Amino acid sequence: MSLAASIKPISYLKSNAADIVKELAINTETLIITQNGEPKMVVMNIHEYERQQATFAMLKLIALGRREFEQGHYQEADSFFAEMDAEE
Repeated sequence: MSLAASIKPISYLKSNAADIVKELAINTETLIITQNGEPKMVVMNIHEYERQQATFAMLKLIALGRREFEQGHYQEADSFFAEMDAEE
């Protein structure tokens, strides 16, 4: 589906809510809702939303790890595993 086809006015959401829910249950496309011609919200499948949130969380962890590495807050793998072995 093209992006243009997924843009609907809020009146479409109001009058077709049940159909939208059915469609989103099988379709991972997002629906962009406009109000007065301007985009205001996105309606999406819950599984796609959860997948997106997991992706964002992973990206945040990667960014945090990269920042810590750049600041010198890291430990060589050999010394880390040696410490882990010593704790057993």
